[in-house]
Amino acid sequence: MLQRGSLLALGTLDSQDRPWTTLWGGSPGFSEPLGGGFVGTRTLVDSEHDPVVQALVGDAKEGEMLQPKDGGKMLAGLAIELMTRKRVKIGGKMVAGTVREVEVEHEGATQTQSQIQLVTKIDESLGNCPKYLNQYELRPALVQPKLESSGPTLSAEGNALIAKSDMFFLSTSTSSDMDVNHRGGAPGFVRIISSTQIAYPEFSGNRLYQSLGNLQLNPKIGITFPDYVTGDVLYITGMTEILVGADAAALLPSSNLAVKIDIVEARFVRRGLPFRGVKKSPSPYNPRVRPLTTEGSIKSALTSQSSSLTARLINKTPLTPSISRFTFSVPSGIAYSPGQWIALDFQSELDIGYEHMRDEDPMSLNDDFVRTFTISSSPVAEDGEEKTFDITIRNVGPVTKFLFQQNERAKFEVPILGVGGEFKIQQDEGGLTPFVAGGVGITPLLGQLHVLDLAPKRFKLLWTLRAVDFGLVVDTMERYPGLAGATEVFFTGDARSDGFDGKIKWLEDRGVKVHMRRLGKENLDAVEAETWYLCAGKVLRKEVLSWLGGKRVVFEDFDY
Repeated sequence: MLQRGSLLALGTLDSQDRPWTTLWGGSPGFSEPLGGGFVGTRTLVDSEHDPVVQALVGDAKEGEMLQPKDGGKMLAGLAIELMTRKRVKIGGKMVAGTVREVEVEHEGATQTQSQIQLVTKIDESLGNCPKYLNQYELRPALVQPKLESSGPTLSAEGNALIAKSDMFFLSTSTSSDMDVNHRGGAPGFVRIISSTQIAYPEFSGNRLYQSLGNLQLNPKIGITFPDYVTGDVLYITGMTEILVGADAAALLPSSNLAVKIDIVEARFVRRGLPFRGVKKSPSPYNPRVRPLTTEGSIKSALTSQSSSLTARLINKTPLTPSISRFTFSVPSGIAYSPGQWIALDFQSELDIGYEHMRDEDPMSLNDDFVRTFTISSSPVAEDGEEKTFDITIRNVGPVTKFLFQQNERAKFEVPILGVGGEFKIQQDEGGLTPFVAGGVGITPLLGQLHVLDLAPKRFKLLWTLRAVDFGLVVDTMERYPGLAGATEVFFTGDARSDGFDGKIKWLEDRGVKVHMRRLGKENLDAVEAETWYLCAGKVLRKEVLSWLGGKRVVFEDFDY
């Protein structure tokens, strides 16, 4: 791995025994075995601001070879090939090292660069699994460092880098040992608590707990966030607190293990990395980003609720090949308002315990099997205690797949964790209220139709969905005929489904305006309104929000 890997994360301690981490490399072959457990490394570095370079050879004069007399300086590394998702951890000591200036040809010109030459004695190594490694294709680049900020707080540039990062590298240590490791996830999986604190969830791993074991003994940590596109890099050293169980969930809902970091020093360097990278495929094991409780995570509301209620499935109505309406009964009654969501807990049915890898369903390893669904029915009980509720959902994952396999005859029951949400449509007097829906994004509207004025001058529905899902539109107009005259539907994709043409005529006869194309900005521009309502997936939501720039947009957000 050292010979063919294009990336080496390296960690060591500075003069204050603080751990730091750095990233070297860019192309295979910058490290090679020298025999007898010794490894030689030669690569371009930032000799001014790289804290690991400073800690290892910062005292050396130009070209001077440092050879520690105390057996060598403790360090650890992680050799990675990001395209194949292979990695090997190493631990040992630096026995010799120097930094010298070299001339490098780049784009037809000769430039002076700092190059480190390091000899390391490897005492231990361990192959590691590919989980949470996101693919990047690397190429070498010149190091042109510029220190933008350094101090005990995160700069604006540091904040921005953490917010978009899908990986970082960490160093931990005890009195006699060091460890360098990797953490990855979806962009933004590391959450910023404040300018001096960050936190990240610990996902299901190999249960060796090497990093966490070190942190349990010594809470000091050194972490590095790379920007593969620009070559910018954020170095942090700090102190950690390991959060377990309820403490982890209180900070990061859906987590049972998390690490909170108090920043001691943060150093942001522009173009400090000797490589650039192009992002390829993300790891299939990456769970959803888990926002902090303070960021309004939907699941954070559930931690303060306790309920012994269960919902029993009493009816399932298929509407399209992938969308069905499920009706549940709650004999003791449950209170909800139009447009709210209900949280259901499928853990007892679907959680099969710890597994290191599960390639046939990788995301299930970090799934808590708690789901929130918009209630698509309207409350009717005068005392507020509803005996039934509907959810209208698409089959898109392990929980919904399981639910679609159930039927009312089996008397399937699921625990209710709580009800919440404040997505309420309010019509201005005399004005027009438009609602943009993508697919099953129609559901928060369905529960509120009974209190809305659906006259075409007072309400407008712009609904885009796949042609194969035309059954959802037909069902909606059958159940709510007053909505037809205020609706424009945009069908996309293959329209050759059985009965499609006849159903389109049926819709048009009832006043629905049907388009066989995508919803476009021009359709929104044709509607005069200052306040809009929106429920759609991330891609469509981002597009619609850009089209409605300057307008007030209230949208349903399930990014928890």
